[in-house]
Amino acid sequence: MFPIRDSINHHGPALVTRALIAANVFVFFWQLSLGPAGFQWVIFNYGFVPRDFFADPGGQFWHIFSSMFLHGSFQHIFGNMWFLWIFGPAVEARLGGGRYLLVYLLAGVGAALTQAVFLPASEVPMVGASGAISGVTGAYFLLFPTAWILALVWPFPPLFVWFPAAFFLAYWVFIQVLYGVFGVPGVAWWAHVGGFAVGYALTLWLKPRRHYDDDPFWYREYGF
Repeated sequence: MFPIRDSINHHGPALVTRALIAANVFVFFWQLSLGPAGFQWVIFNYGFVPRDFFADPGGQFWHIFSSMFLHGSFQHIFGNMWFLWIFGPAVEARLGGGRYLLVYLLAGVGAALTQAVFLPASEVPMVGASGAISGVTGAYFLLFPTAWILALVWPFPPLFVWFPAAFFLAYWVFIQVLYGVFGVPGVAWWAHVGGFAVGYALTLWLKPRRHYDDDPFWYREYGF
């Protein structure tokens, strides 16, 4: 299932979300400007490597932050930025820009450390904003469980279906855990799970500054 939009009627300006998307896109095109060899050099020198982290935690900790803004392909950055645009604005509006950014960054840290715990000997550099964005989805799961997500379901035939946000995100987490357990290569599945959990916990602790639940039409404009 691929999310197309949510049912929330008003998100506000989403300035931090827009800035994060712009920063990730800028860094990705900077990577491309270095050519194929330079592109790979950046990933291997600024990505987060679990084995190196356990060998030298102090020297590698900052790589967690640099790795959050690196991506390996157009598909990689498109998928991440799309998820951020779907789930980020509502969370930002509810938490406020500062707390939202804190959740994003700390979820990214938690995601990287979770992946490192599950695969401590891995020498493959981790890159991408997906761990931090998973934290945003964890916050969304807590704050807007009764919202709805329009998703593309494929392939026989492709359909557009509205799902409760709680169901959609719970299913998404289940898939990450399943793939992590079976060791499906190519994606840091445990980072997604860790980021989601950290985002949920931090949001629970920070508490929203606004209480839009008093006005359910703030986020549910449509009848399903």
